[in-house]
Amino acid sequence: MTRIQANLLLLFAAAIWGGGFVAQSTAMKAIGPFWFIVLRFAVATLAVLPFVLLEARKAKAKTSARHAKLYILTGLALFSGAATQQVGLQTTTVTNSSFITGLYVVFVPLIAVFFLRRTPHWIIWPGALMALAGIYLLSGGQLSALTPGDLLTVVCAVFWAIQITLAGTTVSESGRPLALTATQFAVTTVCALSIAVVVEPISPSAIWAAAPEVLYVGIFSSGLAFVLQVIAQRYTTPSQAAIFLSSEALFGASLAALILGESMPATGYTGCALMFIAMLVVEIVPGFTRRRLSAV
Repeated sequence: MTRIQANLLLLFAAAIWGGGFVAQSTAMKAIGPFWFIVLRFAVATLAVLPFVLLEARKAKAKTSARHAKLYILTGLALFSGAATQQVGLQTTTVTNSSFITGLYVVFVPLIAVFFLRRTPHWIIWPGALMALAGIYLLSGGQLSALTPGDLLTVVCAVFWAIQITLAGTTVSESGRPLALTATQFAVTTVCALSIAVVVEPISPSAIWAAAPEVLYVGIFSSGLAFVLQVIAQRYTTPSQAAIFLSSEALFGASLAALILGESMPATGYTGCALMFIAMLVVEIVPGFTRRRLSAV
């Protein structure tokens, strides 16, 4: 595969994820957020399971008790991120959700600083300030104008960052990315089910009405896009991958405008632009620095 082909695959994966935001929002016209999470990740678990079995046959080492604990912890972080994002979509727009969720790119290195005691690249701090400025502008210059959904989505981005950090550590130890994926999907399904059966009504007609969105997010956003990302990142650079994958926020906002008719004032778009730039610089600048140092 050429680098151009790999980057196009990453762009396609980002477009699928962008469409996922729209599907998550429209599904809640028929079904509650926790039942949507249950169905979405149950479908995703079944979609990934055949690949897990193939991976298990080729695995050189069995999954240890430590790996199993890490799988479950990663699943709990995934559930927390999925729940805060999905509930947040009840009181925020798809455009806001897609850009604020993308702030996990900024939060990942911050978590490494405060919890893993890793020395940060200097770009982390201006990137974090740009992200905060973007949220401020998204509120129209009045933080009180941020909706509960916006604030929940900020929390969601923190949980995504925790999930990414845990997943990176776990995969490097176990060498079983698909086993981790299926386990975290299953853990998320069980956690959401334990809440959904208590707090949300459900009926066959509601499930049927939300089925297109559930299948799209379960099969394509959680299954196909993940596989495309894993394949494509073998044939391109991390900095280029970051650029194409970060376009998920742009696709989410564009599809929200096209399908849902969403719009915002100029200050909101300026805030989105600042957050998007923060996502890019935090990912790209450290990569350029490493390449320059290795060339010296």
